[in-house]
Amino acid sequence: MFLRLLNRASARLARVAGEPLADRLPSQCAVCRAWPARPVCEACVTRFAQPLPRCSGCALPLPAGLTRCGACLREPPPLDACLAAVPYAWPWSQGIARFKFHQHSGWARPLAALLRSQPWVEPALEQADLLLPMPLSRQRLAERGFNQALLLARQLAPRKTDAGLLLRTRDTPAQHALPRRERLRNLRGAFAVEPLRAAELAGRRVVLVDDVMTSGASLHAAALALRQAGVAHITAMVVARTE
Repeated sequence: MFLRLLNRASARLARVAGEPLADRLPSQCAVCRAWPARPVCEACVTRFAQPLPRCSGCALPLPAGLTRCGACLREPPPLDACLAAVPYAWPWSQGIARFKFHQHSGWARPLAALLRSQPWVEPALEQADLLLPMPLSRQRLAERGFNQALLLARQLAPRKTDAGLLLRTRDTPAQHALPRRERLRNLRGAFAVEPLRAAELAGRRVVLVDDVMTSGASLHAAALALRQAGVAHITAMVVARTE
């Protein structure tokens, strides 16, 4: 009898061992404070994450009926598509900051669910051969303790996620205060494909995953490295887009 009870308890522990503690306990909605709820309740997702018409090249908001902004028409980006769920503003900016800078890894699940709530995301995930999280430098990874893009990708499509194909070859200084051209110059050569596996990318459809897109310089630099390896189609997918 004791052994049966022990085996059942072990099985229960095994089922939850891979989940962050925050996902196993009741919590308040971080936006409306409803209790009990997920970190963001369905009502707040419905209220604050309505799909918007966005540029297919850079994910900036557009008037209804348009598909590309003037900047992407003048200078097409190295992305075939760019998808964002929400603007980088309240209430989402707070949750992303907790996730990214304060070791709240439990936010990966609700933020991935936020992405999935947008109508254009599921088809992109289904058509993709691979999900590649934007890699961090060793220094940044040591500071944060995890790569937030990798946690998001694993929530979106764990079987398609590969963290070993796209590499960050060097750290770069903080980019947020720099103009876009300087960001691009700083990021030149900052990404590379794992040379022993480059052949795996030829002709493939890839989704690049990140949490926030600002100017797009990092995503563009990574996309250029993937193009050199022969990737056929690249979609950038982010939770939030600065506007």
